[in-house]
Amino acid sequence: MSARITVIGAGIAGLGTAVALHRAGHDVTVVEQRSDTTTGAGISIWPNALAALDELGLGDDVRGAGGRVTGGAMRWRDGRWLRRPSAQRIVDALGEPLVVVRRSVLTDILRDALAPGTVETGVTATGLTIADVSVQLTTSDMQIRESDAVIGADGVNSVVARTLNGALRSRYVGYTAWRGVAAYRLDPALAGETMGAGTEVGHVPLGPDHTYWFATERAPEGSSTPGGDHAYLTTKLASWAEPIPRLVASTDPADLLRNDLFDRAQPERWSRGPAVIVGDAAHPMRPHLGQGGCQGLEDAAILARFLELAPDVATAFARFGDFRKRRVRPLVRESATIGRIVNLRPSFLSGAASRATALIPERAVTAHLASIAARSAFRLPTAADVAG
Repeated sequence: MSARITVIGAGIAGLGTAVALHRAGHDVTVVEQRSDTTTGAGISIWPNALAALDELGLGDDVRGAGGRVTGGAMRWRDGRWLRRPSAQRIVDALGEPLVVVRRSVLTDILRDALAPGTVETGVTATGLTIADVSVQLTTSDMQIRESDAVIGADGVNSVVARTLNGALRSRYVGYTAWRGVAAYRLDPALAGETMGAGTEVGHVPLGPDHTYWFATERAPEGSSTPGGDHAYLTTKLASWAEPIPRLVASTDPADLLRNDLFDRAQPERWSRGPAVIVGDAAHPMRPHLGQGGCQGLEDAAILARFLELAPDVATAFARFGDFRKRRVRPLVRESATIGRIVNLRPSFLSGAASRATALIPERAVTAHLASIAARSAFRLPTAADVAG
Protein backbone atom coordinates (compact mmCIF):
# COMPACT_ATOMS: atom_id res chain seq x y z
CA MET A 1 0.00 0.00 0.00
CA SER A 2 1.18 3.52 -0.79
CA ALA A 3 0.23 6.41 1.50
CA ARG A 4 0.65 10.17 1.86
CA ILE A 5 2.66 10.47 5.05
CA THR A 6 3.81 13.51 7.02
CA VAL A 7 6.86 13.10 9.25
CA ILE A 8 7.22 15.70 12.00
CA GLY A 9 10.88 16.32 12.80
CA ALA A 10 14.03 16.32 10.66
CA GLY A 11 16.41 14.77 13.13
CA ILE A 12 18.03 11.37 12.66
CA ALA A 13 14.88 9.35 13.35
CA GLY A 14 12.67 11.61 11.23
CA LEU A 15 14.97 11.76 8.22
CA GLY A 16 15.75 8.04 8.46
CA THR A 17 12.05 7.21 8.55
CA ALA A 18 11.37 9.50 5.60
CA VAL A 19 14.11 7.78 3.57
CA ALA A 20 12.77 4.32 4.39
CA LEU A 21 9.22 5.32 3.45
CA HIS A 22 10.37 7.10 0.29
CA ARG A 23 12.23 3.98 -0.83
CA ALA A 24 9.09 1.95 -0.19
CA GLY A 25 7.09 4.15 -2.58
CA HIS A 26 5.22 6.37 -0.14
CA ASP A 27 4.60 10.08 -0.72
CA VAL A 28 6.51 11.67 2.17
CA THR A 29 6.73 15.22 3.51
CA VAL A 30 8.92 16.20 6.46
CA VAL A 31 8.15 19.32 8.51
CA GLU A 32 10.76 20.72 10.88
CA GLN A 33 10.39 23.67 13.25
CA ARG A 34 14.05 24.70 13.02
CA SER A 35 15.19 26.77 10.06
CA ASP A 36 18.81 25.77 10.66
CA THR A 37 18.96 21.99 11.01
CA THR A 38 22.75 21.83 11.34
CA THR A 39 23.64 19.74 14.37
CA GLY A 40 26.95 19.74 16.15
CA ALA A 41 29.40 17.24 17.64
CA GLY A 42 29.42 13.59 16.68
CA ILE A 43 27.45 10.38 16.98
CA SER A 44 28.43 6.74 17.32
CA ILE A 45 26.78 4.44 14.79
CA TRP A 46 26.94 0.91 16.16
CA PRO A 47 26.68 -2.16 13.89
CA ASN A 48 22.98 -2.62 14.67
CA ALA A 49 22.30 0.84 13.24
CA LEU A 50 24.63 0.20 10.30
CA ALA A 51 22.49 -2.84 9.50
CA ALA A 52 19.41 -0.59 9.56
CA LEU A 53 21.17 1.92 7.31
CA ASP A 54 21.97 -0.90 4.89
CA GLU A 55 18.20 -1.46 4.59
CA LEU A 56 17.94 2.23 3.63
CA GLY A 57 20.73 1.85 1.07
CA LEU A 58 22.99 4.25 2.98
CA GLY A 59 25.21 2.04 5.11
CA ASP A 60 28.33 2.34 2.96
CA ASP A 61 27.90 6.12 2.67
CA VAL A 62 27.99 6.39 6.46
CA ARG A 63 30.85 3.93 6.82
CA GLY A 64 32.95 6.05 4.49
CA ALA A 65 32.18 9.32 6.26
CA GLY A 66 33.75 8.85 9.68
CA GLY A 67 36.20 7.12 11.97
CA ARG A 68 36.12 3.50 13.06
CA VAL A 69 36.48 1.91 16.49
CA THR A 70 37.48 -1.75 16.60
CA GLY A 71 38.53 -2.24 20.23
CA GLY A 72 37.07 0.02 22.89
CA ALA A 73 39.04 0.33 26.13
CA MET A 74 38.54 1.84 29.58
CA ARG A 75 41.13 3.61 31.73
CA TRP A 76 41.23 5.37 35.08
CA ARG A 77 41.98 9.10 35.08
CA ASP A 78 45.68 8.46 35.87
CA GLY A 79 46.10 6.26 32.79
CA ARG A 80 45.77 2.85 34.46
CA TRP A 81 43.87 0.36 32.34
CA LEU A 82 40.55 -0.81 33.73
CA ARG A 83 39.70 -2.83 30.63
CA ARG A 84 42.04 -3.40 27.71
CA PRO A 85 40.39 -5.79 25.28
CA SER A 86 41.80 -7.08 22.01
CA ALA A 87 42.24 -4.56 19.20
CA GLN A 88 39.46 -6.27 17.19
CA ARG A 89 37.03 -6.81 20.06
CA ILE A 90 34.12 -4.88 18.50
CA VAL A 91 34.59 -6.50 15.09
CA ASP A 92 34.75 -9.98 16.60
CA ALA A 93 31.76 -9.46 18.88
CA LEU A 94 29.50 -7.21 16.81
CA GLY A 95 30.30 -8.10 13.21
CA GLU A 96 32.01 -4.88 12.11
CA PRO A 97 33.57 -1.71 13.56
CA LEU A 98 31.67 1.04 15.31
CA VAL A 99 31.55 4.10 13.03
CA VAL A 100 31.73 7.66 14.40
CA VAL A 101 30.51 10.55 12.23
CA ARG A 102 29.57 14.17 12.68
CA ARG A 103 25.85 14.48 13.25
CA SER A 104 25.65 17.07 10.49
CA VAL A 105 27.26 14.65 8.04
CA LEU A 106 24.80 11.89 8.95
CA THR A 107 21.79 14.16 8.55
CA ASP A 108 23.16 15.41 5.21
CA ILE A 109 23.47 11.82 3.96
CA LEU A 110 19.88 11.10 5.00
CA ARG A 111 18.51 14.35 3.56
CA ASP A 112 20.32 13.86 0.26
CA ALA A 113 18.55 10.52 -0.16
CA LEU A 114 15.18 12.33 -0.30
CA ALA A 115 13.63 14.10 -3.26
CA PRO A 116 14.25 17.87 -3.35
CA GLY A 117 11.60 19.77 -1.44
CA THR A 118 10.67 16.86 0.82
CA VAL A 119 11.90 18.67 3.95
CA GLU A 120 10.12 21.91 4.89
CA THR A 121 11.92 23.89 7.60
CA GLY A 122 10.61 26.66 9.85
CA VAL A 123 7.27 24.85 10.24
CA THR A 124 6.11 23.95 13.75
CA ALA A 125 3.43 21.35 14.40
CA THR A 126 0.93 22.88 16.84
CA GLY A 127 -1.95 20.42 16.86
CA LEU A 128 -3.17 17.06 15.63
CA THR A 129 -6.62 15.67 14.86
CA ILE A 130 -6.62 11.91 14.34
CA ALA A 131 -9.44 10.21 12.42
CA ASP A 132 -9.82 6.56 11.42
CA VAL A 133 -7.96 6.77 8.11
CA SER A 134 -6.48 10.27 8.04
CA VAL A 135 -4.77 12.88 10.19
CA GLN A 136 -5.10 16.66 10.15
CA LEU A 137 -1.97 18.50 11.22
CA THR A 138 -2.18 22.16 12.22
CA THR A 139 1.07 24.05 11.73
CA SER A 140 2.52 27.42 12.69
CA ASP A 141 2.08 28.74 9.15
CA MET A 142 -1.70 28.61 9.77
CA GLN A 143 -2.19 25.64 7.49
CA ILE A 144 -4.20 22.50 8.12
CA ARG A 145 -2.44 19.65 6.35
CA GLU A 146 -4.27 16.39 5.79
CA SER A 147 -2.46 13.13 5.14
CA ASP A 148 -3.07 9.42 5.36
CA ALA A 149 -0.69 9.13 8.30
CA VAL A 150 1.52 11.19 10.61
CA ILE A 151 4.77 10.05 12.19
CA GLY A 152 5.98 11.97 15.23
CA ALA A 153 9.77 12.13 15.16
CA ASP A 154 9.66 15.42 17.04
CA GLY A 155 11.87 14.57 20.00
CA VAL A 156 11.34 14.55 23.74
CA ASN A 157 8.80 17.40 23.58
CA SER A 158 6.80 15.64 20.87
CA VAL A 159 3.37 17.10 20.14
CA VAL A 160 2.37 13.69 18.75
CA ALA A 161 3.44 11.84 21.92
CA ARG A 162 1.46 14.32 24.02
CA THR A 163 -1.59 13.95 21.76
CA LEU A 164 -1.45 10.18 22.25
CA ASN A 165 -0.58 10.13 25.96
CA GLY A 166 -1.32 13.49 27.56
CA ALA A 167 1.41 15.29 29.52
CA LEU A 168 4.66 13.35 29.91
CA ARG A 169 6.68 14.27 32.99
CA SER A 170 10.31 15.37 32.58
CA ARG A 171 12.90 15.20 35.42
CA TYR A 172 16.47 16.48 35.60
CA VAL A 173 18.72 13.48 36.28
CA GLY A 174 21.28 15.41 38.33
CA TYR A 175 24.17 15.73 35.89
CA THR A 176 25.19 17.60 32.80
CA ALA A 177 27.08 16.61 29.64
CA TRP A 178 29.61 18.39 27.44
CA ARG A 179 30.33 17.35 23.84
CA GLY A 180 33.05 18.51 21.52
CA VAL A 181 35.10 17.73 18.42
CA ALA A 182 38.85 18.13 18.87
CA ALA A 183 41.33 18.74 16.06
CA TYR A 184 43.39 15.87 17.39
CA ARG A 185 44.46 12.49 15.99
CA LEU A 186 43.50 9.87 18.58
CA ASP A 187 45.57 6.72 19.05
CA PRO A 188 43.08 3.96 18.11
CA ALA A 189 44.18 1.96 21.16
CA LEU A 190 42.81 4.73 23.41
CA ALA A 191 39.34 4.85 21.86
CA GLY A 192 36.80 4.29 24.62
CA GLU A 193 36.36 5.87 28.03
CA THR A 194 38.44 7.40 30.81
CA MET A 195 36.81 7.36 34.25
CA GLY A 196 37.21 9.42 37.38
CA ALA A 197 35.29 9.72 40.64
CA GLY A 198 31.98 11.25 39.58
CA THR A 199 33.21 12.08 36.08
CA GLU A 200 33.20 10.17 32.78
CA VAL A 201 35.03 11.14 29.58
CA GLY A 202 34.47 9.29 26.31
CA HIS A 203 36.68 9.69 23.23
CA VAL A 204 36.54 8.08 19.78
CA PRO A 205 38.17 8.89 16.42
CA LEU A 206 36.14 11.05 14.05
CA GLY A 207 38.11 10.45 10.87
CA PRO A 208 41.90 10.61 10.68
CA ASP A 209 42.47 14.05 12.20
CA HIS A 210 39.61 14.67 14.66
CA THR A 211 38.24 13.14 17.84
CA TYR A 212 34.70 13.23 19.16
CA TRP A 213 34.61 13.41 22.94
CA PHE A 214 32.13 13.94 25.75
CA ALA A 215 32.22 14.39 29.52
CA THR A 216 29.58 14.12 32.24
CA GLU A 217 29.52 15.47 35.81
CA ARG A 218 26.96 16.06 38.54
CA ALA A 219 25.85 19.70 38.64
CA PRO A 220 22.78 21.70 39.66
CA GLU A 221 20.21 22.08 36.90
CA GLY A 222 20.79 25.16 34.76
CA SER A 223 24.12 25.97 36.40
CA SER A 224 26.97 27.75 34.65
CA THR A 225 30.71 27.72 35.17
CA PRO A 226 32.75 30.85 35.98
CA GLY A 227 34.89 31.75 33.00
CA GLY A 228 32.96 29.46 30.67
CA ASP A 229 32.77 25.72 30.11
CA HIS A 230 36.03 25.42 28.15
CA ALA A 231 38.06 27.09 30.89
CA TYR A 232 36.34 24.99 33.53
CA LEU A 233 37.05 21.69 31.77
CA THR A 234 40.63 22.77 31.02
CA THR A 235 41.24 23.19 34.76
CA LYS A 236 39.19 20.21 35.91
CA LEU A 237 40.81 17.73 33.53
CA ALA A 238 44.35 19.16 33.52
CA SER A 239 45.73 16.38 35.75
CA TRP A 240 44.09 13.56 33.83
CA ALA A 241 46.17 11.27 31.64
CA GLU A 242 46.63 12.24 28.03
CA PRO A 243 44.92 12.57 25.67
CA ILE A 244 42.19 14.12 27.87
CA PRO A 245 43.84 17.55 28.44
CA ARG A 246 44.85 17.75 24.78
CA LEU A 247 41.32 16.96 23.62
CA VAL A 248 39.98 19.93 25.56
CA ALA A 249 42.81 22.19 24.39
CA SER A 250 42.22 21.16 20.76
CA THR A 251 38.50 21.98 20.86
CA ASP A 252 37.24 25.38 19.74
CA PRO A 253 35.42 26.84 22.78
CA ALA A 254 32.69 28.13 20.46
CA ASP A 255 31.95 24.56 19.36
CA LEU A 256 31.77 23.05 22.86
CA LEU A 257 28.19 22.01 23.61
CA ARG A 258 26.66 21.64 27.07
CA ASN A 259 23.31 20.06 27.86
CA ASP A 260 21.66 19.17 31.13
CA LEU A 261 20.26 15.64 30.92
CA PHE A 262 16.62 14.80 31.60
CA ASP A 263 14.56 11.67 31.92
CA ARG A 264 11.15 11.91 30.29
CA ALA A 265 8.37 9.53 31.15
CA GLN A 266 8.09 6.66 28.68
CA PRO A 267 4.82 6.83 26.74
CA GLU A 268 2.48 3.88 27.15
CA ARG A 269 0.78 4.56 23.83
CA TRP A 270 2.94 4.76 20.71
CA SER A 271 0.14 4.87 18.16
CA ARG A 272 -3.53 5.49 17.57
CA GLY A 273 -5.00 4.82 14.15
CA PRO A 274 -2.80 6.47 11.50
CA ALA A 275 -0.51 8.30 13.97
CA VAL A 276 2.68 6.88 15.52
CA ILE A 277 5.84 8.06 17.28
CA VAL A 278 9.48 7.09 16.67
CA GLY A 279 12.92 8.00 17.98
CA ASP A 280 13.20 10.20 21.07
CA ALA A 281 9.48 10.93 20.88
CA ALA A 282 8.83 7.25 21.62
CA HIS A 283 11.83 6.12 23.66
CA PRO A 284 14.08 8.93 24.99
CA MET A 285 17.15 7.52 26.70
CA ARG A 286 20.29 8.74 28.37
CA PRO A 287 23.45 8.65 26.21
CA HIS A 288 25.49 6.04 28.10
CA LEU A 289 24.88 3.15 25.67
CA GLY A 290 25.25 5.31 22.57
CA GLN A 291 21.96 3.91 21.28
CA GLY A 292 19.62 6.92 21.07
CA GLY A 293 20.18 7.74 17.41
CA CYS A 294 20.89 4.10 16.59
CA GLN A 295 17.48 3.02 17.82
CA GLY A 296 15.90 5.83 15.81
CA LEU A 297 17.49 4.33 12.68
CA GLU A 298 16.20 0.89 13.65
CA ASP A 299 12.74 2.45 14.01
CA ALA A 300 12.96 3.81 10.47
CA ALA A 301 13.69 0.53 8.71
CA ILE A 302 11.32 -1.49 10.87
CA LEU A 303 8.36 0.87 10.52
CA ALA A 304 8.71 0.81 6.74
CA ARG A 305 8.68 -2.99 6.78
CA PHE A 306 5.55 -3.10 8.95
CA LEU A 307 3.82 -0.80 6.45
CA GLU A 308 4.86 -3.19 3.70
CA LEU A 309 3.53 -6.28 5.48
CA ALA A 310 0.40 -5.02 7.27
CA PRO A 311 -3.05 -4.76 5.65
CA ASP A 312 -3.51 -1.11 6.68
CA VAL A 313 -1.69 1.80 8.29
CA ALA A 314 -3.32 1.51 11.72
CA THR A 315 -2.39 -2.17 12.02
CA ALA A 316 1.17 -1.48 10.89
CA PHE A 317 1.61 1.27 13.48
CA ALA A 318 0.09 -0.76 16.32
CA ARG A 319 2.25 -3.82 15.59
CA PHE A 320 5.31 -1.59 15.24
CA GLY A 321 4.80 -0.26 18.77
CA ASP A 322 4.38 -3.75 20.24
CA PHE A 323 7.47 -4.98 18.42
CA ARG A 324 9.74 -2.07 19.29
CA LYS A 325 8.84 -1.72 22.95
CA ARG A 326 10.32 -5.15 23.64
CA ARG A 327 13.61 -4.00 22.13
CA VAL A 328 14.02 -0.45 23.42
CA ARG A 329 12.60 -0.45 26.93
CA PRO A 330 15.43 -2.56 28.40
CA LEU A 331 17.91 -0.20 26.75
CA VAL A 332 16.23 2.84 28.29
CA ARG A 333 16.46 1.22 31.75
CA GLU A 334 20.08 0.15 31.31
CA SER A 335 21.18 3.59 30.08
CA ALA A 336 19.61 5.17 33.16
CA THR A 337 21.25 2.62 35.47
CA ILE A 338 24.70 3.28 34.02
CA GLY A 339 24.18 7.01 34.44
CA ARG A 340 23.20 6.60 38.08
CA ILE A 341 26.27 4.45 38.80
CA VAL A 342 28.73 6.79 37.06
CA ASN A 343 27.28 9.73 38.97
CA LEU A 344 26.83 8.20 42.43
CA ARG A 345 27.26 10.44 45.45
CA PRO A 346 29.54 10.69 47.30
CA SER A 347 31.81 10.57 44.27
CA PHE A 348 34.18 7.94 45.68
CA LEU A 349 31.34 5.44 45.33
CA SER A 350 31.07 6.09 41.60
CA GLY A 351 34.84 5.70 41.31
CA ALA A 352 34.73 2.38 43.14
CA ALA A 353 31.89 1.19 40.91
CA SER A 354 33.78 2.17 37.75
CA ARG A 355 36.91 0.35 38.88
CA ALA A 356 34.86 -2.70 39.79
CA THR A 357 33.79 -3.12 36.17
CA ALA A 358 37.30 -4.42 35.49
CA LEU A 359 36.33 -7.55 37.44
CA ILE A 360 33.58 -8.52 35.00
CA PRO A 361 34.85 -11.23 32.63
CA GLU A 362 35.49 -9.95 29.11
CA ARG A 363 33.38 -12.73 27.62
CA ALA A 364 30.36 -11.58 29.62
CA VAL A 365 30.89 -7.94 28.64
CA THR A 366 31.18 -8.66 24.93
CA ALA A 367 28.21 -11.06 24.93
CA HIS A 368 26.02 -8.42 26.53
CA LEU A 369 27.28 -5.74 24.16
CA ALA A 370 26.48 -8.00 21.22
CA SER A 371 22.90 -8.42 22.42
CA ILE A 372 22.53 -4.63 22.25
CA ALA A 373 24.62 -3.46 19.32
CA ALA A 374 25.67 -6.33 17.02
CA ARG A 375 24.41 -6.47 13.45
CA SER A 376 22.40 -9.51 14.53
CA ALA A 377 20.66 -7.44 17.25
CA PHE A 378 18.80 -5.58 14.50
CA ARG A 379 15.85 -7.66 13.32
CA LEU A 380 13.23 -6.81 10.73
CA PRO A 381 9.67 -7.97 11.39
CA THR A 382 8.09 -10.92 9.61
CA ALA A 383 4.51 -11.74 8.72
CA ALA A 384 4.23 -13.49 12.08
CA ASP A 385 5.03 -10.22 13.88
CA VAL A 386 2.25 -8.49 11.93
CA ALA A 387 -0.21 -11.23 12.89
CA GLY A 388 0.56 -10.52 16.55
